Amino acid sequence: MQAVVGLARALASAHEPMDAVRAAADLARRALGGSMAAISRWERERGQLRVLVNSGDLAPGEEELPKDEAYAVADFPEIVRFLHERWTEGGEPRAWVETAEGPGAAAGADRRAEQPPGRVGALRRRGRSSCVVAPVLLHGRAWGELYVARGPGEPRFDAHDEEFATVLASLIGAGIAQTEQLEQVRRLAFTDPLTGLANRRAVDARLDEALEHHRRDGTVVTLAMCDVNGLKRVNDEYGHDLGDQLLTSFANELAMCAATLPGAIAARLGGDEFCLVVEGSGADEVLRVAEEVCRRSRLLPYGDGVACGVASTGDPIGPVTTPATLFRLADAAQYRAKAADSLGPVAAGRTGAAVLPPVQAAERRRFRGAREG
Repeated sequence: MQAVVGLARALASAHEPMDAVRAAADLARRALGGSMAAISRWERERGQLRVLVNSGDLAPGEEELPKDEAYAVADFPEIVRFLHERWTEGGEPRAWVETAEGPGAAAGADRRAEQPPGRVGALRRRGRSSCVVAPVLLHGRAWGELYVARGPGEPRFDAHDEEFATVLASLIGAGIAQTEQLEQVRRLAFTDPLTGLANRRAVDARLDEALEHHRRDGTVVTLAMCDVNGLKRVNDEYGHDLGDQLLTSFANELAMCAATLPGAIAARLGGDEFCLVVEGSGADEVLRVAEEVCRRSRLLPYGDGVACGVASTGDPIGPVTTPATLFRLADAAQYRAKAADSLGPVAAGRTGAAVLPPVQAAERRRFRGAREG
């Protein structure tokens, strides 16, 4: 009972799905008296079980958080049936025991014609005596499995262990389902529904965190704001569907540019306003990326580029203690860029703007013609 309560508490307090998986593997191993435990997820599209976490005494080649440890489901015929069926209350699959000795040696062996060589061979190769395997279900459908093993000289798992592992796997499934739902809610709460970028709420949270690092150790924090030019004209002349396509196209370009800056997030603040939040990169580096954003924006069909303003704690802009200060400075720089019809970004604390080569008229017509076609 203590083990069940402990597992339930650990799963309830997990903030991310992987937090729940790691806690589940460790606590299930301890509860079942195993030397190691693993939790794997079924990747339906690939027909394989991918190991998410290993816990305890690991054999050579095993890693706590493996990147590419996966096993073809076809190699484990005993789990094929439960993977392909939908289970309802009262009809859930139960755990089973395997041993390195092979058929007939495990408790509950009478329920199977023979032990699959895949499990037996794996136990022998890794110097383990027995294991108990429990299917993990989410919403009545197979999600993966809990695997707990014991080393040589340790008692083999028995029918009581099978029953207990079934209960633990049920708790694990419920806990993972809860954390995945919370993850989805958080993702929706911090994501712009049109573009898939971060939203204003996510930007505020990221800036709060980044500026705390700036106050503590001087980390450079930069905010680049971009206003998509001509959106109203596109909406009025071609309709809002095309306006939305312009926004999503620019969002894709912004995201690709953000990917070149470690610690950067791309976001849509609302309407035609976007931004980059960058922590740790120098102001000059961010400006170079902002220049690329401006260049790419002028190649988008129907668009008229962007007005871009940048504010960085790496420039002489005075003390920055709150996100509001950085927003105010970046917004003022963006206003300067728009008023000057600048082709490149304008930076707070600096004079002038980046000079970009103009997009040739023929090149723009080619892009627009492709869109209209």
